[in-house]
Amino acid sequence: MDIKENFKGHLSTINHHKMEVMRLCFKVGLYKQGLMHDLSKYSPKEFISGVVFYTGDKSPNTTERRATGKSEAWLHHKGRNRHHFEYWIDYGQEPGSAMQGTKMPVKYVVEMFCDRVAACKTYYKENYKDSMPFEYFNKNRKHYMMHPETMELLGKMLIMLKRYGEEDTLVYIRERILTGRYPKKTTVKS
Repeated sequence: MDIKENFKGHLSTINHHKMEVMRLCFKVGLYKQGLMHDLSKYSPKEFISGVVFYTGDKSPNTTERRATGKSEAWLHHKGRNRHHFEYWIDYGQEPGSAMQGTKMPVKYVVEMFCDRVAACKTYYKENYKDSMPFEYFNKNRKHYMMHPETMELLGKMLIMLKRYGEEDTLVYIRERILTGRYPKKTTVKS
């Protein structure tokens, strides 16, 4: 692809993704987060990399990382967007402790859920299935530096999506998770 095609393709991809996250966030009542989601992707630091490394079938961050050894766009993005668990990595409270995932506020875990669902819909298009976000999470979670309670809640929502579908899961998130009326301890199993 040439740069003009990459520009159009990348802009179309991030717009589609943002609209899908917004739709999902609005359905659970997270209006501000839906509107503000991923605005940094339109900044020169992220957008230019997105155009240069655009392929259309995966995140340009992955392509940039493979080509250069790191993704400058991702490093910029994760530090500005609280719905990414990587934003919440910090040193532990004990002196000399290693870095660890800190517990995320529930509203950002829900936005992360919406982000993952929207990403799968954006890249898989008509082949999307409600099981795909959980499958991606399950395949990669052993590498995540994520707080156990955050991982538990995200896993719970993704399993619900896989088992019960989008509409029932979004109702549960809106009525139970975002109101704090849900069982806090479960075991994430597929």
